[in-house]
Amino acid sequence: MKQYYIVCDVSLCHDCNNCFMACKDEHVDNDWLPFSHAQPRHEHRWVNILRTERGQQPRIDVAYLPFMCRHCAAPECVKAFPDLITKREDGPVLIDTDKAQGASQLIDACPYGAMYWHEDVQIAQKCTMCTHLLDDTQITSGMSAMPRCVHSCPTNALEFHHITPAEMAQKINADRLESYQPELGGTGAQVYYKNLYRFEKLFIAGGLLLDGECAEGIEVSLSKVNDSERLSASLITQITDYFGDFKFDALEPGTYSLAANGKALVTINITESVNVGTLVLA
Repeated sequence: MKQYYIVCDVSLCHDCNNCFMACKDEHVDNDWLPFSHAQPRHEHRWVNILRTERGQQPRIDVAYLPFMCRHCAAPECVKAFPDLITKREDGPVLIDTDKAQGASQLIDACPYGAMYWHEDVQIAQKCTMCTHLLDDTQITSGMSAMPRCVHSCPTNALEFHHITPAEMAQKINADRLESYQPELGGTGAQVYYKNLYRFEKLFIAGGLLLDGECAEGIEVSLSKVNDSERLSASLITQITDYFGDFKFDALEPGTYSLAANGKALVTINITESVNVGTLVLA
């Protein structure tokens, strides 16, 4: 059967927080029983924007990651509390708003920290994927039901899909989608990320000078030192731009060697993204 999926493109998120505000607008002061009690106005962030900065001036970048309940394929929270939390066949993981009353221990069952405790109502809460909208048969004809966060995204950083697992597997492969921190909760989820390297991986960037001018059009190559791991073709060579700049991204920690036009430039060990500065070509 078809399932619901959210895809977040890290490269398109600009920290506008429309998704966060739309979630508040939909859930604050609104009970959507049996799926959720009203979300409190403060403290809860069912959709949260995580931020990271990479590199050093002037070669830096910033990435933003929309973070929410992953609606895991095999949720740790469901394993711990099968009578209080369930995963629907179409994807969403939901907390029972009656049985889970007073069960504050539920929030510790999520390895991602995606659950919050509502003190006034005495219940654990989290993203429901706006299941009340997905199940609403009265939605205007011609419009597709989707979570409010996706509907409000102005850059299409958030996409919503109602497709079969087989179709999603094809999409994961074609678009190189990944799970965020899968080591915390196994494999499989209803929330996937595109261009996750912008948030999790490292880069080496720099610039070249030749005869006192920006060295445009120079081939720069990258290799990993003392490691049997081969870099992908997209990481092996680059051509410097108009300003003589280059940037190798999606790297793992390790020792790398840079060369230009076949001549060694620098060898560097990285544990974070690095700006190697402006290098002068002989």
